[in-house]
Amino acid sequence: MRSKSKVRSNIGSLTDRKGHTLGSLQEMVSEFNEYFSSVFTNEDVSSIPDPVDVFTGEDTERLLTVKFTVDDINKKLSKLRADKSGGPDDVSPRFLLNVRDKIGFPLDVMFRKSLAEGMVPDDWRSANVCPIYKHGSKSSAENYRPVSLTSQVCKVFESLIRDAITQHLDSRQLLRDFQHGFRRGRSCLTNLLVFLDKVSEYVDGGGCVDVVFLDFAKAFDRVPHRRLLKKLSSHGIDGEVKNWIECWLSGRVQRVGLNGTVSSWKPVASGVPQGSVLGPVLFLIYINDLEEDVSNWLLKFADDTKLFGEVNNSLDAGIMQADLDRMCQWSREWQMMFNVEKCKVMHIGKRSTKQDYKMNGKILEAVEKEKDLGILISHDLKVSLQCRQACNKANRMLGVINRTITYKNKKILLNLYKSLVRPHLEFSVVAWSPHYCKDKDLVEKVQHRFTRMIPELKNKPYEDRLEQLKLWTLEERRNRADLVEVYKMNNGLTRIPFKSFFEIDTSGRTRGHRLKMVKHGVVKDLRKYFFSERVVSAWNSLDDETVTASSLNVFKNRLSALRSKKIGLFKD
Repeated sequence: MRSKSKVRSNIGSLTDRKGHTLGSLQEMVSEFNEYFSSVFTNEDVSSIPDPVDVFTGEDTERLLTVKFTVDDINKKLSKLRADKSGGPDDVSPRFLLNVRDKIGFPLDVMFRKSLAEGMVPDDWRSANVCPIYKHGSKSSAENYRPVSLTSQVCKVFESLIRDAITQHLDSRQLLRDFQHGFRRGRSCLTNLLVFLDKVSEYVDGGGCVDVVFLDFAKAFDRVPHRRLLKKLSSHGIDGEVKNWIECWLSGRVQRVGLNGTVSSWKPVASGVPQGSVLGPVLFLIYINDLEEDVSNWLLKFADDTKLFGEVNNSLDAGIMQADLDRMCQWSREWQMMFNVEKCKVMHIGKRSTKQDYKMNGKILEAVEKEKDLGILISHDLKVSLQCRQACNKANRMLGVINRTITYKNKKILLNLYKSLVRPHLEFSVVAWSPHYCKDKDLVEKVQHRFTRMIPELKNKPYEDRLEQLKLWTLEERRNRADLVEVYKMNNGLTRIPFKSFFEIDTSGRTRGHRLKMVKHGVVKDLRKYFFSERVVSAWNSLDDETVTASSLNVFKNRLSALRSKKIGLFKD
């Protein structure tokens, strides 16, 4: 099924920048290599700005070195995936897995020497680049993303350094709360929940909201190295760690490979390698102060950024424009430019003044829908478009299963449905759970269709089919997901504050459990049926033993037990 469902985009007839068709693989890899090298930043080292001092602790609290043991290395080796590709050193992860019990000590010696001397082997600074198609014309190299295949041995060491840096940043809360990418306890869902909670709150209060969806141009490839090193110091990362990262970034080379044909080596002038272990956390550090002096809300998921706030008049619009001007100034100083052509503005609210906004002198395009972190956001905050998108993806996958699997065994089909179809219908569903009957029915029809694909169940009622397969309705699963998310917030499993969404009832009423929440009055349906409001009644109806469960798995098991006792407990 994986081979049938994974779309492998063959790189077709590539054209160069003059419009000439490239026939041979050698010409194609050379064209890719030229383009990927052309996007690097030519850093202006004559005027590097001073970053904001994020780290304010004592010098003894700065991260100067990394402590690790042979056991730590062995644990990292055991987590390698054997099906991954090796790097330019031709050391495969399968080989490392097979000999992990023997090479822990030699690697320990190598890593310690590399860290102490600030020296990185050339193989660790080389990358085989694989072009991955994104969108647009397949004949243009601009529509491909460069993913670096680097040394697996180096990745093991990178993961040790990454863990130390992450622990340093998290323990001192150095990364801003607005960043949700590559961080434990944060995800696309947490980003969307914070965003939609604030927007729906403004609109319910009678206000209008303007949202600017920002797009960095080749963000990971354009990080200037000298400026990045200054940002590391401002976050309390110095000594051996900083010296090693400096050596790891400098003198890098890359080549593009296609079907066994490789290009010549090209120097890497900027950026953090896409596909490396250390790259993402370095990028988070680099853009950590993007929201400095910004008045409105700013949310980030790695480089996916959105600026939004309440805009009811020209004064509010002026504040929004000033925030955009500050961010453009930041991008010029730190040489991390926005792709203004792809930056969009959305006006939410019936009485919106629909102000124009500019970035670098260009007026931003106004849109009525935009995909944000995989979810379609509409200007009216209705979820019908997202429901249709999710159902289309799920139905296409059901069609693949139906055409591919001849022996329609119940167990086989059920496993395929759970792993390949249902995730399309439930990705970040807590943020966009439908409340209109037409939308709920549309989503539920996908599961109807699946259950009819099983021959022995085809002519039975839907409820009987679900009972035979031990499935919940998708409506019940959405309501269960709401409760699970509340439990995770309340117990710190999700790094967004519980109190920013809910208010604990302190009126002293004895009936119910100790974590009952206050249900606020709302005006509009979009707020009434948003997560932070719709889940309150269901949460308050639970018993004390369930809401105080000792772990997430225990909580889920108790929800299942409650469902078996109370018919329709998770129905709307």
